[in-house]
Order: sequence, then C-alpha cells, then structure tokens
Amino acid sequence: MAKILVIDDQRSIRNTLKDILEYENHSVDLAEDGELGLEQFKADKYDIVLCDIKMPNMDGMEVLDKLHQLNPDTPVIMISGHGNIDTAVEAIKKGAYDFIEKPLDLNRMLVTIRNANEKKDLVTETKVLKRKVSKTFDMIGESEPIAKVKEMIDKVALTDARVLITGENGTGKELVARWLHEKSNRAGQPFIEVNCAAIPSELIESELFGHEKGAFTSAHKQRKGKFEQANGGTIFLDEIGDMSLPAQAKVLRALQENIVSRVGSDKDIKVDVRVLAATNKSLKEEIANSNFREDLYHRLSVILIHVPALNDRKEDIPLLTEHFKNIICDELGMGIKTFTEDAIDELKTINWTGNIREFRNVIERLIILSQETITKDDVLAYARPMN
Repeated sequence: MAKILVIDDQRSIRNTLKDILEYENHSVDLAEDGELGLEQFKADKYDIVLCDIKMPNMDGMEVLDKLHQLNPDTPVIMISGHGNIDTAVEAIKKGAYDFIEKPLDLNRMLVTIRNANEKKDLVTETKVLKRKVSKTFDMIGESEPIAKVKEMIDKVALTDARVLITGENGTGKELVARWLHEKSNRAGQPFIEVNCAAIPSELIESELFGHEKGAFTSAHKQRKGKFEQANGGTIFLDEIGDMSLPAQAKVLRALQENIVSRVGSDKDIKVDVRVLAATNKSLKEEIANSNFREDLYHRLSVILIHVPALNDRKEDIPLLTEHFKNIICDELGMGIKTFTEDAIDELKTINWTGNIREFRNVIERLIILSQETITKDDVLAYARPMN
C-alpha cells in the first residue's frame, strides 16, 4: 500500500485521516504546517501527499510548488474547506493530482488515493522501462572510430538531412538511426523501422505506401503504409540495397515531393518524414549492376555515416563486456559475474565477423555456462566458433 504524508494545520483532520488511511493499510506521516511537511518530504520517500490549502506561514499552493520542484512524480492531492472552482482549477494547473473539498467525502478520498497510487506505480514502471530501453540502445565505446560516429550524429541529428548508414551486419546501424531520431526535433514523434530485406518484393510497395481495399487479392481493407505511419517523425529503411526497383521509384518520388500514394489509389497523400537508410552492401556496385537507382542513392546519401566493424575497434571490448554483462545478468535474474583480465584479453583476439550482435551472444553464452568468475579458459571453451 501507499506511504502517505498528510499536511494540515487542523489536528482533528490530520488524526482522522491517519486513522482511516491506516485502517486501509496505508502508512501515514503527519505534518502540522507546510514547512514541516517539506522537511519530512525531503527526509523520506512518499507515494502520495495530502495537503491543505489554507495554512499559516506557508499556504498549500506554495507547498505544492515546492513539492513539485523536489519530486514532480509524487501525486499531490489538495484539500480545503474554503474551496471554489477557481481554487480547484488553479491547483490542477499547478500540477495537483486532484482537489477535494472539506468536509471530506471519505469514499471519494479513498478512491482518489487508490487512483493516484496506481498512477504513481505506472509512472515508476514507465521510467524503469525507459531506463532499460535506453541501456539497450546505448552506444558503447570510446575508441576513435566510434567517437567519430557519435560526433557525426551530434552534428546532423537536429537537421532533417537524410542519412545513409553503412557498415557490416551486426555493427549497430539501427542503433545509429535510433540515436539520430532521439537527438532530433522529431524525438517525440514516431520512429518507424522497415527491414526491406525481410519483405517480399511483391509486398514492399504495400508495406511502405499502404493500399486500398481490393487493390489486390488479399487486400480486404484499407491500410496505411509505413510512410504515413511515420508522418511527423522518422522512417528507417534498413537494408535498402535489397529494395526492388519499382519500390525504389516510389521512394524517390516520396523524397522528391513529400507525397505518397497507396497501392490501388490515384490520391496523393502529403507526408512530412525524415528518411534514414542503411545497408551492408556497396550501393555504388549495385548501381553499376543496375540493381539500384543512382538518383535515389544521391537523394539518400546527403550525409554518410559508416559504422566501424568490431574488429576495427577492439579497444572498446572491455567497455562492451561490462555493458552487456550487466544487462544480461539483470535479464537472467542472476548475480553480476566477473571477467578476469586474461578473459578480456582473449576476447580481443577473436575475429568478430558477426560484430556486436555476435559479441553480445558470446557474452550471454559465457555468463550462462561459466562460474561466477569468467576466465580465459572459459573464453577458449565457449566463445570461439565450434568445429
């Protein structure tokens, strides 16, 4: 249940709330004025605060402001015997979770506290999830090659320039795309990823641009394409070197005119989308072999970012090991394991053809199969490719 701080200058109100809330299995602390309430709030952690508005020395509105400065995520429920609509509106505008008039309707009070506690739990869970997601998408490394990538991201993220990201499989091209989006002015808008290699060529146009009902045999209803879904945000065309030539022509039009049309429709749809693309192929070779449009290449490659292979930045292996070790141990629900220096040195000698993706898999394998301390012998036994 919730830990609640009650701030009210009337002893009878404080004691009544304490009795009722403790009967409901909540933990309750009391403060007789705003200054004492703020001191207790600073000294302890509370799930919910109930605060009177009319109090001596410091009124509830000022207390509300200071509580939000200390922790904006803690729900504050304002209570007052002198309330009116204007007071309630002002309290809500200042960030109060709710406003309840005296004499208190105890049923409403308990429902409000329950809802506030659920909201607080949801906010906490969301923050934990965001931390996990941010860890998943951290760009780990301090080597010169990865530092250049980070520098380039910082330079171009705030622009709407199209970026072509190149690099071997498993190097983290999607990670670069996500950081370009997260550091851009579009960060609050959709980030839509399309794996062009995973979609059959006959479906890629429908996937990108949508279709109308009846446009083809299995088109049973109208569907928005990825460009429409990404409107206002970013679309990431992964493995764009595998896109069919007809789809390339439509993408070129979308880039030139900011217009798409669904399959089976002549209607133009205006879109505002930043386009990021990635490939592990040499698009210049694909152009020479007539597999990729040169005009589309020039539209996509306003900015070029090459993601280095792990073999080209092995000095980052200690940091990567620590990063993935912590994430994997947390995911597996086990205590943090330790890698010896000779284990790290042995990891540096491996030819990482699968790059970061392969490296993470190896760290997970070592954590599962080894003891609390992972040694060079463990790396020799479990990390290298099996014959």
